[in-house]
Amino acid sequence: MEPDTEISRGHPAGLRTLFFTEMWERMSYYGMRALLVLFMVDAIEDGGLGFNDANATAIYGLYTASVYFLTLPGGWIADRLLGAQKTIWFGGIIIMCGHFILAIPSLYAFFVGLIFVAVGTGLLKPNISAVVGELYPAGDPRRDAGFTIFYMGINLGAALGPLVSSTLGESELFGWHYGFAAAGVGMLFGLIQFRMSAKKLGSAGLEPTLDHTDPDDQRKIRNGWRIVGASLIVGFFVVVLLMTGALTIDPQALAEQATVFIAAVAGLYFVALFAFGGLSSEEKKRVVVIIVLFIASAMFWAGFEQAGSSLNLFAERYTDRMIGSFEIPAGWFQTLNPTFIILLAPLYSALWIGLAKRHLDPSIPAKFAIGLILLGAGFAIMIGAANLVVAGNTVMPTWLIFTFLLHTMGELALSPVGLSAMTKLAPKRYCGQMMGIWFVSSALGLIIAGILAGEFRADSVDTMPALYLQIVLTTAGSGLLLAVFVRPIRRLIGDVR
Repeated sequence: MEPDTEISRGHPAGLRTLFFTEMWERMSYYGMRALLVLFMVDAIEDGGLGFNDANATAIYGLYTASVYFLTLPGGWIADRLLGAQKTIWFGGIIIMCGHFILAIPSLYAFFVGLIFVAVGTGLLKPNISAVVGELYPAGDPRRDAGFTIFYMGINLGAALGPLVSSTLGESELFGWHYGFAAAGVGMLFGLIQFRMSAKKLGSAGLEPTLDHTDPDDQRKIRNGWRIVGASLIVGFFVVVLLMTGALTIDPQALAEQATVFIAAVAGLYFVALFAFGGLSSEEKKRVVVIIVLFIASAMFWAGFEQAGSSLNLFAERYTDRMIGSFEIPAGWFQTLNPTFIILLAPLYSALWIGLAKRHLDPSIPAKFAIGLILLGAGFAIMIGAANLVVAGNTVMPTWLIFTFLLHTMGELALSPVGLSAMTKLAPKRYCGQMMGIWFVSSALGLIIAGILAGEFRADSVDTMPALYLQIVLTTAGSGLLLAVFVRPIRRLIGDVR
């Protein structure tokens, strides 16, 4: 069966299915994300968990990093065992269950819920994008525009989620667990919408790549399910050991160990690729560039992901959020980034096209340098805000608004360009692996972000300006260093831009 040939505004009808499914999923994810750190640090008597800042942000980093790391097995399960459509469906169900488990006022339920959301997102996130690509035949000029529309769905959901969940979660009338439940309801709507309109997807992502009728593939499928089953059993027993107290974990130490592990996995992969990958000299040059971009990406996300942790706490503790008698929920600031993306993404697209027509389009490393410098500029604004806080003042929301604006401008210069760069620079036979390793760079940056956010402690406010300065020097300094080496890097990648 071919994909539905009905066209909606020039695009396959299945795009609407995936647009709204992803919108609802991102609404649930970012709605919960806006509450996560605030809930963990809130006092127990007020309904929170009473964690200190360092533990809360370390857990946050572990959670967000695991979401990206689990996209690797999520893509593997779809490719070999279930097909993308079924993997999206089951992933959404697991996400929904996770949010509803988070709505249960229990410490055990909190950690189990996080695990469910992370696993479900790892199943859904990589595969829904893959199905978008499969809706369009090779060479279809509508493909890029289709992904742009899909990207708008992501950010529309990301903008709406914190508004709903934070309004409920931070209110005295409802409370944190209503905010988590609202995220579950959002995912439920996404599942209903997906099931009712899945037929519009046709055969796109319907079947795995392995043939169930081929004896060799049947053996691979059985082995694959054994791996999945063994992983689930191990995971179950680890959770039981944690709940019974037989196994205890220090979140900060675990985050540090996970950082080393993820970095080692990436490092060993690149070493193995050079040693045993059979790369030509040209391919080796391009892989060197990928390594540089990998490091730059990890550094960027380590700073950028302060949005949900230290900057979220800054909004809650040190920002004047009163408008008359109404206090803006701190989580509402999490809508700024996706809103700015919706507004600025078309402008960036037009800018790159306009510069390309004049042969002035910046190269890939130059755009990465711009992204890091803009990220550093955003944290430079926070130095001024932090100095006001040290002096005993609360600050206007404009400090965070301009910080998020600059961070979004940096993201648009780096993130979409990085995804595109992987497809251009990766050796063709390793393209899928390189996309996976690109998500690993995000995971590495996110877990570092959680560790770094733990330094912004409420009991040492006087260190805040120096910490922001350190981030500025690291990110903007790295961007400037990368800018200095743009020409040598361009020589390694040739005409690729």
